Amino acid sequence: TKDFGTPLVSVILCTYNREKLVTKAVKSALNQSYRNIELIIIDDGSADGTMAQLTPIALADPRIIFVRHANKGLARSRNVGLRLARGKYVCFLDSDDWYLRDHIRKRVELMERRNSIAMLYGRVHVRGPRSKQSVVDLEHPGKMIHVSRCYVGGTFFARRSVLMRVGGFREIPFGEDLDLVLRVKKRFAVRRVDFPTYVYNCTPSDRLCLQNPSRG
Repeated sequence: TKDFGTPLVSVILCTYNREKLVTKAVKSALNQSYRNIELIIIDDGSADGTMAQLTPIALADPRIIFVRHANKGLARSRNVGLRLARGKYVCFLDSDDWYLRDHIRKRVELMERRNSIAMLYGRVHVRGPRSKQSVVDLEHPGKMIHVSRCYVGGTFFARRSVLMRVGGFREIPFGEDLDLVLRVKKRFAVRRVDFPTYVYNCTPSDRLCLQNPSRG
């Protein structure tokens, strides 16, 4: 492996009523082989035991910034995280998914080598029943598409400056991930990566996996 810099990476994890799953997501970020991270957790008004699960973890690790607010939805919560982020790079993690150990390191290496790339996305390991692995194709309404072919927001890895320049996520009814990618693509280089280090979990019964793959 060639030498590369160790810039700060901001991981933004938004969660809502995920007390049984969120700890696994958090630990997958904290246990990355790439260590120079800050983890910004936004509890979007959970009414279950999410806060009780996360509070001791947040107190034990100085890399964690833990914010709780009234329910605002995923796009607004991610934008709160973006405003708090201090990293050169920003990435996202849905609270019922998780990273494999080298998720961040592989992306930092690529972005540090290729200054022309503004944003990365893809690939995913999909977990869960096949019946839940297809979602509505937002670019071709009325058709379904396998989630591995979607712009999954959890796989986004971008220069923070780029996301700020396009204004972050727009608060639209659905498809905020696709919308963001298309706006970035108009002005910057976006690349799909080949390493499937993001685990996309379609198992939760209340996941909006069938309607909108961008929901955390």
